[in-house]
Amino acid sequence: MSSFNPDIDEEIAQKVKALAPFEEKLLGKTLGIRFDKISKETVAASLEVNPTVHQPFGILHGGVSVALAETVASVAAWLQVDETTHYVVGMEINANHLTAVRSGRIVATATPIKIGRTIQVWNVSIDHEDGRKVCHSRCTLMSVPLDQAPSQ
Repeated sequence: MSSFNPDIDEEIAQKVKALAPFEEKLLGKTLGIRFDKISKETVAASLEVNPTVHQPFGILHGGVSVALAETVASVAAWLQVDETTHYVVGMEINANHLTAVRSGRIVATATPIKIGRTIQVWNVSIDHEDGRKVCHSRCTLMSVPLDQAPSQ
């Protein structure tokens, strides 16, 4: 299943589908992130925990949890801006790793704390499919005008 075949609110479906061409080039593809639900209020994505995302002691690498959290928060924040004039970038992320995980599917769900014109703050809860709390994260993002994008 493509990671860009989630349950999408019709209001934002065209905007989300515009991301699909980038799917093959992004970190989410490498980690196996699959988007499950995308709306302006909530973005949820999951990944399978297996040895490819373990740290040396055989448990989920904390950096994978952080990457998953920033992925859902970034998509959620991007849905709040006019993509023809702005993009979003992460400013700060924190993560509390609560439970070690060796296998199974984890799901990250982003919900807004504050959506401002320039700054957004998103809460991200990462839970194991069995209900255990794996990680709690908060991500702050900034809306930047496209004309201020870094040169390539």
